[in-house]
Amino acid sequence: MKFLCVNAGSSSLKFQLFEMPEEKVIISGYIEKIGLEDSFWNTKVNGEKIKGAKYLKNHDEAVEVLLSELIKHKAVESLDEIKGVGHRVLHGGEKYSDSVLITDEVIESIKELTKLGPLHHPGNLAGIQALKAVLPEVPMVAVYDTAFHQTMPEKNYMYPVPYEWYVKYGVRKYGFHGTSHKYITTVMKEKLGKEDVNLIICHIGSGASIAAVKDGKGYDTTMGLTPLDGLMMGTRSGAIDPSILEYVCKESEMTVAEITNALNKKSGLAGVCGLSDCRDVETAAANGDEKAQLALEMYHDRVAKYIADYFIELGGKVDAIVFTAGVGENGYEAREAILNKVAPLGITVDKEKNASIAGFKDVHEGVISGKDSKIEVWVMPTNEELMIIKDTYAIVNK
Repeated sequence: MKFLCVNAGSSSLKFQLFEMPEEKVIISGYIEKIGLEDSFWNTKVNGEKIKGAKYLKNHDEAVEVLLSELIKHKAVESLDEIKGVGHRVLHGGEKYSDSVLITDEVIESIKELTKLGPLHHPGNLAGIQALKAVLPEVPMVAVYDTAFHQTMPEKNYMYPVPYEWYVKYGVRKYGFHGTSHKYITTVMKEKLGKEDVNLIICHIGSGASIAAVKDGKGYDTTMGLTPLDGLMMGTRSGAIDPSILEYVCKESEMTVAEITNALNKKSGLAGVCGLSDCRDVETAAANGDEKAQLALEMYHDRVAKYIADYFIELGGKVDAIVFTAGVGENGYEAREAILNKVAPLGITVDKEKNASIAGFKDVHEGVISGKDSKIEVWVMPTNEELMIIKDTYAIVNK
């Protein structure tokens, strides 16, 4: 059975077609710059990358390209072979604690929750509506980025602000990267041979979040009402004093929207040293760039602090710390620097094992902690697309 995974953004659309239940990727690709004159796409099939380009006015036209690519490269003989579509949706609010079959009611809730995901939901919705228009009989599933975290206890998701803000405006911690954290939790249950795992999952990429998992369920996480909170990231500030907003607004005459944009797109590593990619920052730091060195020190410190926080939250009972996503999977220097900072927790790192595991090397996963470490430390590649399709397959075949 063939299932399609779709991640539609405001001007992009990523896709993968899976054969299920074998979990085999048949074809994948991405379409960029939707709505701009220089729209283009890349499709990968049988290890070969094929490029294409033409003006795509909207997501409807992008979906036409997607489906024509499936047929052109013989991923399907007919669109009737597609038995389900899984859509990544940013925000499920408090209403959705799991993936759900898309109905008219679900579509209305996605529209309503746009106020909590203004950058993502219009694209998510455009992708859903475009595919529903051409595949009206195919069941579609919304897989929410926030769902995994909805098991957090109230003490962890509430903010110490006027309670009426929560009642009237839904102001609380929701958390993100939930599909990745759910995937890693699922894999680690298998690896450790138990369901009630306690984990600290470090999803560290351009966007980054850490999740505390208690008894196999989401217990706390670093991102909050929006994906801006928590860790210092490639271009996002992470947690800062909220009074900075008013102060800079008065001093600079920038608007709140402009400052928020700067905190999302011009801060983090980029804000401190001008470079947003961790690899570039590491290179610059090694070449003596003092701002790059400062940025790395801040970056590593913040990850280490949250690991220590969640170690305490879990009562010191942690089965494993897991590094995943771009930097987590490939940045062995960053992993070592972070783990050295949490050495007081009894964590040690095996330098040789750590350096041997990266996406561009032969070994992509494994334990990198030393034999005397009180907590196992793993590197584990995430696979959000597979998690989306596993959820979709399960719901469609209920």
